[in-house]
Amino acid sequence: MKFTRPLTRARLVRRYKRFLADVELEDGTFTTAHCANPGAMTGLAMPGLTVYLSRSDNPKRKLAWSWELTEADGTLVGINTAHPNGLVAEAIRDGTIRELAGYPDLRREVPYGTNSRVDMVLSGDGRPDAYVEVKNVHLLRRPDLAEFPDSVTARGARHLAELARVAQAGGRAVMVYLIQRADVSSFALARDIDPAYAAAFDLARPAGVEALAYVCDVTPEGVEVARSVPVVEP
Repeated sequence: MKFTRPLTRARLVRRYKRFLADVELEDGTFTTAHCANPGAMTGLAMPGLTVYLSRSDNPKRKLAWSWELTEADGTLVGINTAHPNGLVAEAIRDGTIRELAGYPDLRREVPYGTNSRVDMVLSGDGRPDAYVEVKNVHLLRRPDLAEFPDSVTARGARHLAELARVAQAGGRAVMVYLIQRADVSSFALARDIDPAYAAAFDLARPAGVEALAYVCDVTPEGVEVARSVPVVEP
């Protein structure tokens, strides 16, 4: 995924109400940007950090600026949770996610389960449909280890239960943890942050739900899925 225009560098003043961030542009102008991330953003939302913003020309938008990246400990981290589904779909089509290669049809936001929508369904002749959920990952509390979630996510636990039912019914169910930073070599659950999510994961895995973790290369020009990393116990 390439950004449509160069990002603008700024200094984070504060993040508040989850979806708002006050920033100072390099010319000294203060403005408010939209933060498309409902999580805690631990280590990525401290005042004074360098952030990168995109700007929309849509006159109907209340806030023209969107917070895209944070620079933390010398690493660029993608924080915009609106991007992972598109990034994963792009990586499936170009073969980067090898475990999901070979499906000619990809549908987005497909209703399934109990009043739910799965991020994507992959279909192909002679193969069971693959139901794929995508989770954005950026939490780093220990060197080289990415973790999810960074806050309690009842919705995430529900998705795992829905995927488990798909697998038990004979379908293929896959959870993709997309890590929007490149400074990690493995992925684990943050069990201490959300024990209920961890419990749902522990039930889903033996039911047949696959868990994949992929790292992204993040630059001011764009974000691209790069390589897989192992899912481990911390």
